[in-house]
Amino acid sequence: MKFEGTRDYVATDDLKLAVNAAITLERPLLVKGEPGTGKTMLAEQLAASFGARLITWHIKSTTKAHQGLYEYDAVSRLRDSQLGVDKVHDVRNYLKKGKLWEAFEADERVILLIDEIDKADIEFPNDLLQELDKMEFYVYEIDETIKARQRPIIIITSNNEKELPDAFLRRCFFHYIAFPDRTTLQQIVDVHYPNISQSLVSEALDVFFDVRKVPGLKKKPSTSELVDWLKLLMADNIGEAVLRERDPTKAIPPLAGALVKKRARRAVAGAPGLHEPARQPLTGAGPCCSTCSMKCARPRCRCRSASCWTCTRPCKSMWCSPTWTNSTTSRAPSW
Repeated sequence: MKFEGTRDYVATDDLKLAVNAAITLERPLLVKGEPGTGKTMLAEQLAASFGARLITWHIKSTTKAHQGLYEYDAVSRLRDSQLGVDKVHDVRNYLKKGKLWEAFEADERVILLIDEIDKADIEFPNDLLQELDKMEFYVYEIDETIKARQRPIIIITSNNEKELPDAFLRRCFFHYIAFPDRTTLQQIVDVHYPNISQSLVSEALDVFFDVRKVPGLKKKPSTSELVDWLKLLMADNIGEAVLRERDPTKAIPPLAGALVKKRARRAVAGAPGLHEPARQPLTGAGPCCSTCSMKCARPRCRCRSASCWTCTRPCKSMWCSPTWTNSTTSRAPSW
């Protein structure tokens, strides 16, 4: 049983090697990477490739490890005992099976996806060490140990928002999905839009990589956002000529909302027009930063932050200090 990719999913050689190694070692595959690089889709395509059932456990900030095993509804049992319901005598009627229990009791080998594990608290991975290592857990209410009939293939995804414990990492096979190069992105686009104009794709990729190179961009556009952007370009009949002949003084491409999702405070340098106004020299005002000699673009010149937008160093100039006074009002402006 080896994963070779699918028709709908472009898997690199390194990714295929990591998946097959995790299957051979019978260890969970921990996949990290930028949001939108296909981590969750990997489990879906792996299930499609093997013809296996996919069981997905989406992790939230409030998710606890025991919810993946089971939950005991003591309140419902107490209410039923007061009402004289017959099923109250069997505690199994009040056990809600979690995703791990569901995967362990499956007769066939299933794919278990634990999605975005870094959203949970730091103790969440530690609480699953025994279950993921031994493939079993104990149910106190029925005094029974649940063991996996067929060891599931476990895919764990993380956006790297939080460090995972070393003991948990030791039990996993790790792979980082690097951002695709231009050739791989071209293949991904061809999978989604087989009939798209190649000249449009070429120009769109140029713009896409230019946006990713903007300094200070908090959230770089990902593969999924490129796919969405191309869909919008085709829907609005925006051809490659519009992208090719765009004004070089404006960094915002057409339908940029599909690409850039966060404001970039320090993305102004080298890319005027992208979310922040271009800096304009101020009459009678000196440079805001003594290091890079850039002048503040704000009217009346007082920076909102404690550091320079361009070089990010602390700004100690009089023009950015709270004691600077407005020449008209003779008092410090309030922001």
